Parts: sequence; C-alpha cells; structure tokens
Amino acid sequence: YLARKFFYLWAKMTFGQVLPSKARCFYDQKILQKTFGEWKEQWTVCREKKLSLRADNHYRHLLLNLIFKAWRTYVCQQQGKRNKNYVAESHAKRQTLLRTWQHWLVYVDVQRTKHGMQAVALAFRRRSCLSISWAVWRRQHYQKCTGHKMNILALQHWAQSLQFRAWLQWRELYLHTQDEKQKDTRAVTHHQHWELRRCMGAWLGYLNLHRVKKRQNELAQEFHRSRRLRSCFSHWQLAWECRRRMRAHGRDLEKRAARMALWRAFAHWKHYVVLCVEEAQQCELAEKHYKSHLLVLQKYWNRWKSRL
Repeated sequence: YLARKFFYLWAKMTFGQVLPSKARCFYDQKILQKTFGEWKEQWTVCREKKLSLRADNHYRHLLLNLIFKAWRTYVCQQQGKRNKNYVAESHAKRQTLLRTWQHWLVYVDVQRTKHGMQAVALAFRRRSCLSISWAVWRRQHYQKCTGHKMNILALQHWAQSLQFRAWLQWRELYLHTQDEKQKDTRAVTHHQHWELRRCMGAWLGYLNLHRVKKRQNELAQEFHRSRRLRSCFSHWQLAWECRRRMRAHGRDLEKRAARMALWRAFAHWKHYVVLCVEEAQQCELAEKHYKSHLLVLQKYWNRWKSRL
C-alpha cells in the first residue's frame, strides 16, 4: 500500500496531473469516438441509400397498384354500363311486350263485347219478330173465335125466336082452328126436324171447325217449339264455336308464350356466354399483365441485388 502510494506520488510529480493510464484511456476513447462517428456516417449513408431504393421500389409498386386499380375500376365501370344497357334493353322490351299485351286484351274485350251485343241484338230481333207474329196470330184467332161464338149465339137466338114464333102461331092456330091441328102439328114437326137438321149441320160444322182450329193451334205450338229449339241449338252452336275458338286461341297464346320464354332464355344464355368469354379474356389479360409486371419487378430486383 505504501509502495503504491509512493509510486502514485512519483508518477504525479514526473508526468504531471494526467496519468499515462488515463491518457491511454482518453486516447482509446477518442479513437473509438472517431471510429464510431465515421462508421455511423457510413451506416447513415448506406441506410439512406437503402431507404431511397426502398422508397423508389415502393413508389413504383404504388404507381403500378394505382394503375391496376384504375384499370380494374374502368373494367368494372364498363361492365356496369353493359349491365345497365342490358337491363334497360330488357326493360324496354318488357314494356313494349306489356303494352302490346294490354292493347291485345283491350281488343279482345271489345270484340267479345261486340259479339255479345250482336248476339243479343239478333236474339231480341228474333224474339220481337216471333212475338209480333204470335200476337197477330192470337188476335186473328181471337177474332175468329169471337165471330164464331157470335154466330152461334145468333143462330141460337134465331132458333129460339123461330121456335117462339112457331109456338105462338101454333097456339093461335090451335085456338082458332082445331081442324087444321094435324096439318099444324105436321108442319111444326117438319119444321122442328128441319131446324134440328140444320142445327145438327151447324153443330157438325162447328165441331169440324173446332178440330181444324185445334189442329192449327197444335201445329202452331209445334212450330213455335221447333223454332225455339232451333234458336237454342243455334245459340248453343255459336257459343260452342266461340268457346272452341277461344280455347284454340288460348293454346296458340300458350305456345307463343313458351316460344318467347325459350327465346328469352336462349338470349340470356347467349349474353351470359358472351360475358363469361369477355370475363375470361379480361382475366387472361390481367394475368398476363400481372405476370409481365412480376417479370419486370424480378428483373429490377435482380439488378438491385447485383448492384448491392
């Protein structure tokens, strides 16, 4: 301890306040600081070069990414425009078809109304003609029946008046002359036989006329029934024909609708195939562009590595 103490005193008196160990340590520190400063400067320069290269690479990658995004946006916009045009065309076709269908429905309703009005007018005309003929025939028949009844009443009244006059004459003759009783009785009996014969003839004529009129009434009723059956059959036949035509028209419309649906499905399929082909071509172009971009990047990466 004393030797170390006296050695430190001798070194301080010989070399001054700074010891060789401290000077050596200070020298080593200064050399280390200079070396570290130069190394730091070189490291900073290398780092700046690396950062500049990374910035250039990032800038190029960003530009390529922006170009790819802009191209993809343009493709999407073009595809959206095509989709909108297709939707607009399909909507216009549907609107045109809807208007055509509505006009056709209105035309069918008008034609159906016209046919119904014509059928009602024909039926009304037939009924009016039949009713007029029937009224004329009934009036004539009533007039004939009334005239016949009046004739019968007149004959009965005439017969009663004749009988009453004959009975008065017979009574007068019977009171006045009893001798001519037989002649009067013969005359009265002969007159009564003649009156009875005439009444019998009139009654037989009335029966024959009644039979004829009854036969005419039956014929008229049969004719009326046949006319009604014929008109009903004609109406049924017209309705059946109209229903058959409507069914045939409905089948035609169903066939046309099926054809239109098939044509629309084929058009949609064709458009879908075209879109798929375009999409495949665009994907292929995008893949080629991306591969070329990767090749360019790989080329620049190899150059940068070789330079590094």
